[in-house]
Amino acid sequence: MSDAPSTNAHPIWPLVEAAAPRLVDLSHRVWATPETCYAERQSVAAHADELRAQGFEVTENPAGIPTAVIGEAGAGGPVIAFLGEFDALAGLSQQADLAEPSPVADGANGHGCGHNLLGSASMLAAVALRDWLQQTGTPGTVRYYGCPAEEGGAGKTFMVRDGLFSDVDIAITWHPNSLPIILKGSSLANTRVDFTFEGRAAHAAGAPHLGRSALDAMELMNIGVNYLREHMPDSARIHYAIIDGGGISPNVVQARAKVRYVVRSDTVPEMLGLLDRVGKVAQGAALMTETRVTQEVLAAVSNLLPNTPLYEAMYRNLETLGPVPFDAEDETYAAGFQATLSPEDIADAYRSAGLAPKPGKVLADFIPPADAPAMPLGGSTDVADVSWVVPTVQLMDATSAIGTQLHSWQMTAQGKSGPAAKGMIHAAQVMAMTGVDALLDADLRARAWADLRARGGAEGYICPLTAEAVPPVKAMAAE
Repeated sequence: MSDAPSTNAHPIWPLVEAAAPRLVDLSHRVWATPETCYAERQSVAAHADELRAQGFEVTENPAGIPTAVIGEAGAGGPVIAFLGEFDALAGLSQQADLAEPSPVADGANGHGCGHNLLGSASMLAAVALRDWLQQTGTPGTVRYYGCPAEEGGAGKTFMVRDGLFSDVDIAITWHPNSLPIILKGSSLANTRVDFTFEGRAAHAAGAPHLGRSALDAMELMNIGVNYLREHMPDSARIHYAIIDGGGISPNVVQARAKVRYVVRSDTVPEMLGLLDRVGKVAQGAALMTETRVTQEVLAAVSNLLPNTPLYEAMYRNLETLGPVPFDAEDETYAAGFQATLSPEDIADAYRSAGLAPKPGKVLADFIPPADAPAMPLGGSTDVADVSWVVPTVQLMDATSAIGTQLHSWQMTAQGKSGPAAKGMIHAAQVMAMTGVDALLDADLRARAWADLRARGGAEGYICPLTAEAVPPVKAMAAE
């Protein structure tokens, strides 16, 4: 349990504390069954079961996604949404609490981004806000969105496109981190696309002139994109992974090859423009090798729209609550993990918060000032698509040793720890307090919507998905 101030200055704090043991246990169970993009079957079942146990009305398979779930409680009033995630990452299996690389199983999945904590804390905030509604008789509706496939599958983008947020007034979420930050910067729009080359097989020695190599085409595409990098905006990013290299027989001209590209840029129009250029490189590679190429959009997300009124409201709540109440035992635990990090890891954590390093700090026992510079995320998130259609605020809260990188074995190892549980409960308290503000303060809601409309511009939300795109459940869950 958290060592939150005993004064219970906000009436929702004890409600979070009362519900915390079950939700911390949920986070541990999800940690123990790490599942990746659109394969989160055990994780979503655990979330759905807990929602039912908590008395929420449960909707399964929303937007045609079998690993998504929505829980709803309350009636009337504003609709407050808490966004949760529970997908893991491939290859980040790690023994809990061990400060050296040691996978539970070689090559297995692990919660290297802390999503086992993310979904559980968001549900904890939803449960506490529901209890507060019941205690006070306040009209209002609380929803928990269990969203799959944040790591590359754009689950929320498909949910937004299908109108699942159309009646939401305010959306609130968080993410585990090593420092407490409320996001006021943006992220990169992103699309994930498979390029499949089809050629003609032949004996590589006996009749090479009859073959048309799909592998050659794919390699030429990758070379062409590497040249393209010099001629794109500095903030844009392009990454790729070879999904199918054409088999294991070098004496056969490869008839098929597939490469997966991730294309990122500051805005959706810029990202789509860059993707068009990548597509032309693929077409050129196919032309040079007399092969055919097709492309399939698997997922896409927008750039994040921060929201100043919600940022200010959440920051006041963070300041009122104070930092995560870590103790000496937590410090000793975290010191073992910080010792595995480089000075660059630690400096980067402070840079991402717009802060100068604080030498000697192992855990974040402080809150960055409200006027710290807004730092861009650099990465991408499907929370961004929600932020274009509903005023959205996101907390990054301290759950690990300062400098712990997301997508690392160290993050997986700390995912069931005492500091992680305290950070998770702390995040739920901040989110639940912000939910109370959003329910009670019509002016806050109005200002939040005005901020969204101003940032979204005249054109508003442009869904980054193609019209024919469907949730890539089979394609990604099988990998």
